[in-house]
Amino acid sequence: MPDLLDLGPAARRVSALLEGVDDGELGRPTPCEYDVATLLDHLDGLALAFTLAARKSDDPALAAPPQPSDAGLSPGWRERIPQRLDALAEAWRSPEAWTGEATAGGVTMPAEIAGVVALDEIVLHGWDLARATGQPYEVDPEALTIVHRFVEESAAPEQAEAREGLFGPPLPVAADAPPARPGRRARRALSLLA
Repeated sequence: MPDLLDLGPAARRVSALLEGVDDGELGRPTPCEYDVATLLDHLDGLALAFTLAARKSDDPALAAPPQPSDAGLSPGWRERIPQRLDALAEAWRSPEAWTGEATAGGVTMPAEIAGVVALDEIVLHGWDLARATGQPYEVDPEALTIVHRFVEESAAPEQAEAREGLFGPPLPVAADAPPARPGRRARRALSLLA
């Protein structure tokens, strides 16, 4: 993990995507098997959860993974999600965020791993949102390298139990495939970067 990884660029890119989401697209499917509204509710919840995790909060909301739904996407999401993504990036700028342990989604892990998981969630779900809404999506090279390494480690055979329910088995990817162009169902199959 690089020193004080900045989640700001990835958060800003996802926030920019929100401006291009039309209300008529909320029911569209995404590569991560949510529809757009459910994905947005998930982004809203994970931004808050990983902000609280960086602050080492003991908020009861961190005890279990949020259950996103299209019905959970409350009015004001266009303003709230970018604010929460900004707060997430700001919280992880603190050196203390990267020390000790952090809890998000009912999982306690080393804080330096939690920060990388937060980046992974933002980057991969940003791609999901862009694909579902037909928008271009660029990931800065540093973030892509870190997410690639994280997903590659998660794809290792000895990690099969740890990724249960999060990702499916790794799928082969062409050697010349661009790293930021995952195939269909990339989130479930780890084909993004494996």
